[in-house]
Amino acid sequence: MSEVEVYWHDHAVSREEYEKRNGNKGCVVWFTGLSASGKSTTANLVDHLLYKLGKHSFVLDGDNVRHGLNANPKMLQERHSEEFSKRFGLGFSAQDREENIRRIGAVAKLFADAGIIALTAFISPYKIDRDNVRKTLPEGDFIEVFVDTPIEICEQRDPKGLYKKARLGELKGFTGIDDPYEAPEKPELVLHAGNKSAEELAEEVIAFLKQKGKI
Repeated sequence: MSEVEVYWHDHAVSREEYEKRNGNKGCVVWFTGLSASGKSTTANLVDHLLYKLGKHSFVLDGDNVRHGLNANPKMLQERHSEEFSKRFGLGFSAQDREENIRRIGAVAKLFADAGIIALTAFISPYKIDRDNVRKTLPEGDFIEVFVDTPIEICEQRDPKGLYKKARLGELKGFTGIDDPYEAPEKPELVLHAGNKSAEELAEEVIAFLKQKGKI
């Protein structure tokens, strides 16, 4: 196979023009935390509040992305299979998690470049992977939000029964049980989700975005 030269093409419409039309600054709000910590719930509530404010945002959720972007396109018809992700998409090894986050970071950056607030909800357990995404964005465009929920509360919620399976040894490499979660050292925002409602947490994110001039 001969090599193909690939070039970056500049856009005819600038980011500034997109942002002026949208009425908000493009950025990536990166929710990270344990499974069942409340990342997706909070991110979707923030998205709803931004919509009501007339702002442009979109949620990239961990489960949804693994059914599309990070699945084998030849096997999409089996995406509802219990074994689908393990057999045909990216798995949950450190290497696969790294690639999963790299791809999400690249997509989120495209949203930000279009003047959209990308809200990502992924466990993203490794600091280096989150930092690598941060490096791809201009200063101030990566907003790391640590959804700090005690593991005891996450286990009580356990909507998918994953913690139970991990405790029984039926699920290997589960974050927080037999695989590490590296909490952010200096996140832009910490949400104490153990003693606050998702609605309260979403309002904290909105307040932060206002404070930083993103909306």
